Order: sequence, then C-alpha cells, then structure tokens
Amino acid sequence: MNSNRICQIEIDDRNLAPPTPEIEQERKVAIFDLLEDNSFALPARHDDEPVPDGPYRLTLAIRNRRLVFEITTETKKEVGEFHLSLGPFRQVVKDYFQICESYFSAVKTMPPSQIEAIDMARRGIHNEGARVLQERLEGKADIDIDTARRLFTLICVLHFGG
Repeated sequence: MNSNRICQIEIDDRNLAPPTPEIEQERKVAIFDLLEDNSFALPARHDDEPVPDGPYRLTLAIRNRRLVFEITTETKKEVGEFHLSLGPFRQVVKDYFQICESYFSAVKTMPPSQIEAIDMARRGIHNEGARVLQERLEGKADIDIDTARRLFTLICVLHFGG
C-alpha cells in the first residue's frame, strides 16, 4: 500500500459554530472520499533530517485565524505542523458557499438544465479552491488535484465555523 497518503483525518472544530446538516454531509463525503483515495507526500526537510514515512494522520483546525495542518504518522509519532494564512482562501470560500446555496435551492425548484449549469459553476469554483490550496502547500506537502479538492471541502467546513 502507498505510504504517501493520509490514513486518518480529524477536523478540530472546537470553538466553532456547529455545521448545518448540508455542511456536515459535505464533510462526511469529503472525509470518506479522501480516505478512499488520496496522495499526500512530505518533501525532504532542509536540515537533511529524514521525513518519517507515512501513511499520515492529519488534523485540520483553524487557530488564531490560520489554517493548521497537524501531521503524525500512523503510529501517532509527531511529524510536524504548518500554518497557512486564511486570506488567500477567503474569496474562493465565500464564492463556493454562495454557489452551493444556489445549487441547493435550484435542486428543489429548477429544471435539470439550470441545475447542471449551476453545478458546473460550483465545480469550477471548487477547482479554483483546490488550486489555491496546492499553491499554498507548495514546499510543505505534495498533493494531487483530487486530494486538494477534498481537502478544500474540509477547509470550507472549517471556514464556515471560523
């Protein structure tokens, strides 16, 4: 089995508003999909200290207005953590929530062609969020686009409460 992967993910949402049922469902689906198939590799450290092999456990949190990635090995040995500014995510998260609201409303009343158009726009914004995440993780973790998309969904869940 590939060691460059996430084997467990936790969302530390203490002190955040409880998610809506729709957001909670998105979270469950993203976690399930992420654990089924992901790519998460840590680059060599600058001090030439070896990076512990994965698979990795990942905890995502928002602390002090920063997105925190805490990484341990499968056996809970600390690997490290990194903090990302939320600033670069704010607009794309806002856009994503707005389009999701439109999508959830459309599903109830609009014809399939209009729902499909909104869903295409939603996927486009989601892809943009994943691209921003990959850029922000450059030099910290290497992830593929599908992993980035699923992690972006989880960042949105955290952002919702943060």
